[in-house]
Amino acid sequence: MFRIITFNANGIRSASRKGFFTWLRTMSPDVLCMQELKAQESDLTDDLRTPLGFHGYFHCAQKKGYSGCGLWSRVNPFAVRTGFGNSEFDAEGRYVEADFGAVIVISVYFPSGSSSDERQSAKFRFLDAFKVHMDELRQSGREVIICGDINIAHKEIDLKNWKGNLDHSGFLPEERAWLDQRFGKEGWVDVFRMLDPRPERYTWWSQRGQARAKNVGWRIDYQIATPGIAALARNTGIFPDEKFSDHAPLWVDYDLMVEGAAK
Repeated sequence: MFRIITFNANGIRSASRKGFFTWLRTMSPDVLCMQELKAQESDLTDDLRTPLGFHGYFHCAQKKGYSGCGLWSRVNPFAVRTGFGNSEFDAEGRYVEADFGAVIVISVYFPSGSSSDERQSAKFRFLDAFKVHMDELRQSGREVIICGDINIAHKEIDLKNWKGNLDHSGFLPEERAWLDQRFGKEGWVDVFRMLDPRPERYTWWSQRGQARAKNVGWRIDYQIATPGIAALARNTGIFPDEKFSDHAPLWVDYDLMVEGAAK
């Protein structure tokens, strides 16, 4: 099996202090995709850069303490790319892509639009740009798994208080329609939901009140795959039991053997 974990750390150093990498060792992943590092590469100590002896690759924001993506892998990828060719969002450190031959795995952090109208406009610009990039990935004919914090709950089942959030960023009609298009005629697969149709399966909780204790959450972290590789997904899970972040790690096991490049 090929296990991929995706996790928004809300600060890699904070998540590490809370025991995330200790837990990670028990999970034995092949690839870890992490978002919201809130760190520069110079901030990453060896235990953060190469946990479990993995190869680590990073895309940090130009602004310190903001955004950032990482991808760690057990084997050395054949190629790694940071950024997807959009100067506005590449400056924010939102994309790492690793080519493992049999599959391309991507760690991506979509913008949140909740802080202001300006950031919501930026989020819509990101969705437009990333759609073009996803089209290019599909046209390449490769199998692809996109892992990350998408900052959109797709369906009513994907958040607790959906009626009260119809006009809130993350559940806006335009955002949900964007996912409808990807999962509809374009054929991308929401791998977690394909395997687990149960309600109240969330990956993010507000830090206000007792949202996490009461499981008043949102499912905004995804593994989105091309149909061929999605068909190989066998198991999935979310780990909310320990609070490493305001998000919970999400994993998927694929019936796939992956070989890496020589070191």
